[in-house]
Amino acid sequence: MGVHGPCYSIPFSRNERFVGRGTQLRTLEEKLLIDGHCQKIAIVGLGGVGKTQIALQFAYWVKEHYPSRSIFWVPAISIESFEQAFLRIAKELQIPGLEDERVDLKQIVKDFLSQESAGQWLLILDNADDVEILFRSYSKQMTALTEYLPESAKGLIVFTTRYQEVATSLAGSEVVEVDEMEEKVAVAMLKQSLIRKDLLSDERVTSELLKELTFLPLAITQAAAYINRNKNVSISRYLELLRKTEDDTISLLSRNFEDCARYPESKNPVATTWLISFDQIRRHDPDAADYLSFMSCIEPRMIPRSILPDIEPEEKMDHAIGTLCAYAFVVQRNDGRSYDLHRLVHLATRNWLQKQGVTQEWTKRVIQHLAEVFPSAEHTNRAIWNEYLPHVQNILDYGAGGEFEARYELCERTGLCLYTDGRYNDAEKWLSKTYEWRKTFGESQTKTLESAIGLSAAYLANWKVKKAVELLEHVVKIEKTTLVEDHPSRLASQHELARAYIANQQVKEAIELLEHVVKIKETTLAEDHPSRRVSEHAGPSL
Repeated sequence: MGVHGPCYSIPFSRNERFVGRGTQLRTLEEKLLIDGHCQKIAIVGLGGVGKTQIALQFAYWVKEHYPSRSIFWVPAISIESFEQAFLRIAKELQIPGLEDERVDLKQIVKDFLSQESAGQWLLILDNADDVEILFRSYSKQMTALTEYLPESAKGLIVFTTRYQEVATSLAGSEVVEVDEMEEKVAVAMLKQSLIRKDLLSDERVTSELLKELTFLPLAITQAAAYINRNKNVSISRYLELLRKTEDDTISLLSRNFEDCARYPESKNPVATTWLISFDQIRRHDPDAADYLSFMSCIEPRMIPRSILPDIEPEEKMDHAIGTLCAYAFVVQRNDGRSYDLHRLVHLATRNWLQKQGVTQEWTKRVIQHLAEVFPSAEHTNRAIWNEYLPHVQNILDYGAGGEFEARYELCERTGLCLYTDGRYNDAEKWLSKTYEWRKTFGESQTKTLESAIGLSAAYLANWKVKKAVELLEHVVKIEKTTLVEDHPSRLASQHELARAYIANQQVKEAIELLEHVVKIKETTLAEDHPSRRVSEHAGPSL
């Protein structure tokens, strides 16, 4: 190799539009070359966050500052891509024995680079995401790919991976984490990618777009490609499309686009870039896949740990959540008991469930679980229901999952908690849904009448007095034919109607009804019974 000089096997041209990320690049430079205290390092982060681009920029930096060091780029997308890269390396190095079909080409390359005579080299193993091909074989006849990585005092290896566990397995503690871009860096990247720079004149709209794209480099690249291709689309129009229905957003983020800095076999669109990871999680950690599916059905931010289905033993629950955190899909919040699911991963997971045809099934499962854990409207439960409400309202608004009892039990409990919180408009919305559904099973059913009472209270609180009076008169009329005169539910409904009459300035009707209720209670309840005293003292308040 010394005769022919260093070899540079870099598959992509230098990506000038990929700006920023100076911190990560400096870390690679210092640890691998300047300080030289490690030989292996892993770049880890969410799919589409720019790991390959950082490795690419580092490769060109090494080529410029250490021209005597050979650079070998090996994609680990598949066994085939790995083998093709090793074949290319073998040819460039002119390793003897290539013509012999009986030899293991990968082993030849490993042995050659492990020799001190091979000189200084940098090997970049890109997209090291598939645990199966990296550490285990598909069959007994095949060796794990990591077994073919060379070892040499003169060699350096950089890995890029989406998975924290892979990163630590390959590089130990030498891990560089790639988080979301800062806004100013994202703006610079968008500017580099756009043909029409004048589109960035509205800084507010540009900022809103980048926030909507969660500052994800792949999403920014896709947005720029779409705008460049469609000359009638401005940044504000793209943002408008992105904020339309969920189907519109998924459709937009599923558009394929040409990107010279990505492999042809890679999933370019944002909506599909994590499909490989989803499938890996499903294969290797079904509990984590179930949690990801569950989280995709609720609000992606501030997900309480207590809202998730229990897994026994508890260690398995920790492991499943840890898997999602390791893929950077989920981030634990500072309180240590709640999580955020990346917004675009949330959308992509919903799209994944839809493609598998299990959206309805999962929505129903989540609603049934929430109906079990959502608390009653007692004041002592206020902290719990305030944590759960955004998630419950999210899935109930979505509408999937079908019509079934648990959905409307959840609607009713949601409405009653909102009523207790004084959010009467929202309470009316959910209580009305419950009442309308239960009416289809018979207006005289006990649960239907209970729903009507709850809805009438929301009407009164919202100053929709006439609607409250009409509904309560309807309930009292039905109970007159179905319940005995001194039945507690019938007396309670009459008492509520009297309250509605008072609010509607029907004082005479209210007095007559209350007197009737008091008279019935005098014959059935003890003198000091709380219910009797309430009815007796309602009169003076008129």
